[in-house]
Formats: sequence, C-alpha cells, structure tokens
Amino acid sequence: MSDSPSNALNTWVEVAKNSDFTIYNLPFGVFKNKKLSPRIGIAIGDKIVDLSILDQEGFFSDMFLPEGIFLSESLNELIGLGKVITKKIRERVQELLLADNEKLRDHSARGKVMLNRKEATMLLPVKIGDYTDFYSSMEHATNVGKMFRDPENALLPNWKHLPVGYHGRASSIIPSGSPVIRPKGQTKDPETGAPVFGPSKKLDFELELAFITGKSTKLGDSVSTADAEDYIFGFVLFNDWSARDIQAWEYVPLGPFLGKSFASSISTWVVTLEALEQFKVESPVQEPEVLDYLKCNKPHSFDIQLEAYIQPEDEKSSKVSTANFKNMYWNVAQQLAHQTVNGCNINVGDMMASGTISGKTEDSFGSMLELSWNGQNTVKLDSGTERKFIENGDTVIMKGFAEKDGVRVGFGEVKTKVLPAK
Repeated sequence: MSDSPSNALNTWVEVAKNSDFTIYNLPFGVFKNKKLSPRIGIAIGDKIVDLSILDQEGFFSDMFLPEGIFLSESLNELIGLGKVITKKIRERVQELLLADNEKLRDHSARGKVMLNRKEATMLLPVKIGDYTDFYSSMEHATNVGKMFRDPENALLPNWKHLPVGYHGRASSIIPSGSPVIRPKGQTKDPETGAPVFGPSKKLDFELELAFITGKSTKLGDSVSTADAEDYIFGFVLFNDWSARDIQAWEYVPLGPFLGKSFASSISTWVVTLEALEQFKVESPVQEPEVLDYLKCNKPHSFDIQLEAYIQPEDEKSSKVSTANFKNMYWNVAQQLAHQTVNGCNINVGDMMASGTISGKTEDSFGSMLELSWNGQNTVKLDSGTERKFIENGDTVIMKGFAEKDGVRVGFGEVKTKVLPAK
C-alpha cells in the first residue's frame, strides 16, 4: 500500500489535525495499563492498537506468526522476524484503519483492540544491547571547536573524513517520563590547581535522533551504505544528557565517560523507516570526497524538524531550539557503514544516536552549551526566567515531526524532569 500524498489515506479513527500519530505513521511501542501486562501496540491519534488482541482475533492468521509474539516487554523478537514481516503487520493495521474498511471498525472486539493512549504506561521499546553516540552535525562540532579549541581550526583533522563516535552506556537509557538525577563527579576550574567532587553545575541536554537496528551481523562482517537501510528498523527522539563540567575534566584522552553515562532519554514510539520514506532528502555536500566505503548512491537524510523546550517547575514550557535532522553532515547509512567496517557485529535492538543536531543560527543550536556559549550568555524563557544550563526541577521536552503535502509523521515527545543529586 502506498503512503504517498497522491494516494491520500483517510481513517475511521478520530485523529487530531496536528497529531504526530497519523495513519501515515503507525509507530510501534511497548505498553501496559492497570489491567494489561506489557505488550506491543501501534499508535494512531490518541489510541493504541493492541496487536496481541488483533492477533487473537485472527487478523494476522495468514502470516503464521510465533504464538504470543506481541505479548512481550520489548520489540526485539518482533523486529528480529525481519522487515518483510514487520512491514506486513504495519500495512495490515493501516488497511484495517482505513475509512472504508469495516472489518475492525464494526468488529465485536474493537473495544478491546483500541485502547486510550493516555491510560497506558509506555515502556522502553527495545532491549538495548549496545549504544553508539555519533558526532555528526558539522555546526555543533564547529561550535564546540570554537569554544574549546582554536576558532580558526574548529574541526579536528579527522572530522570530515569519518563519522566520529564513541561507544556509550546502554544500561542508563531510559524512557520518556522517567526522571534524571543530577550526576556527581570530579570537576576542575581552570583557575584552581586541584579538582573538586560534587554535583554537576553544568547539566545539559542534547537534541538528537537515534536509529534502532533490526537485523544482526556476524563478527567480521560489514554493512555497506547501499545495504544500511535493510538493517535500520526505525527512529526515536534521543536526549543525550551531558554534565559539561564533569566531561570537560575527564574526557582527555579517552573521551566521554561519567559526564554522559548517567542517563540518556528516548521517546517511546518507534517510527519506522517506511513511514519516513517520503521525507528523504539529499545530504549536505561532503568536501573533501569521502572514502569509497562511505559513498552513497541515494539519499539517506530526512527532513525532520526537531524542537527543544525547557519547563521550570510551576511554569509553562518555552521553546529554546528548533533544528532539522536533514542538516546532519554524516547520514545514518554512513554511520552504520563506519560502525561495522572494522568487522564489529551489531545485534537487533542496538541503538545509534546522531549526536547533537544544531543548525547555523543561534535559535537552532541543539544544546545549552551552545545556546549559552558555555555559560557566557543567558537563555531567556518566556516567563522571564533565565538559564545558562539545566537546573533542578526543570523539565526538558523534545519533539520531532516530518511534514509534507499535508502528511505529518511525528515522534510524540521525550519528556524528562531533573531531580537533585542524591
């Protein structure tokens, strides 16, 4: 079934005009509620389609799925069945939700199949084995280089030749709604001789997207840019929390450690690659020319608008950044090709984050480090409150959506409140 705007799709489900979860989207997630154990669902409007009940009622009987495949605490086993199957499941649900299809609309089990999203508790969508964080926005890398290195040579010599990344901590990735406790660690003021220990004073967000791998490889094998999308199941919003003062002192020579590993927050609905297909765009021109294994013969970038908000306690939220995923210098196919070119194996459910996404203008910087220029400036919120970094009681909200020709596909949000250090 085509998702193209020329073949407009209408649904019998009530979907608000600005909803992220349109019939063109249909993201996968894992949920539970007061009555139901964890299970897999698909979002549409303010409803969740319970795939386990659909399966029980025989709507997937021709697919010969493993018994109980949808009664799981993660998407891993389902994703592991392969894209042919997950694509068929999504398309079947899309078909059942079409305005002129009465099979589910008039079915006696409809009330059990269609649940209210606001009554559900969303869980981490995948069991994450490994997590890589890239550093793929040239604007972000340039800003950081200007701040901490030579403004005339902001990018390190390797940056335009390979997607720089590091292996992060998968155990501390948490779902939207889970609070973050302010981290503690060593920091050192440039003016003082010795480091001190205590809570981070420069807690920051990073506006990112991450993709989830849907296919495994064997140790020693590599994935080409041409085949990369066969290995990508879908995307989530990603807030890679950073303690800038801890990081600045610890990261030489081996890179981020305690300044990053205390928490990363993700949105809970996984938007499939198929739903984003119509929003593909060309990547920025890469100069100098990249090595052959990083060359691409088709577009792998996506026009996805991203927004970051800060909401102090007892105040309304204020938008502080608007960026776009299409501006990333290194695209997802290049990231995956580089990750595996040395023979590193990947597994179903691995997560690879983009790195902070920043644009050319100040209002498109994807972190407080850049927005406040490492605390030299203040960021004014709508209430008049000012911030240099994130304070206790603040909630950071990130949103993302793609929109074209009247079709909207969005991610919902990743929302996280910061609690004081223990």
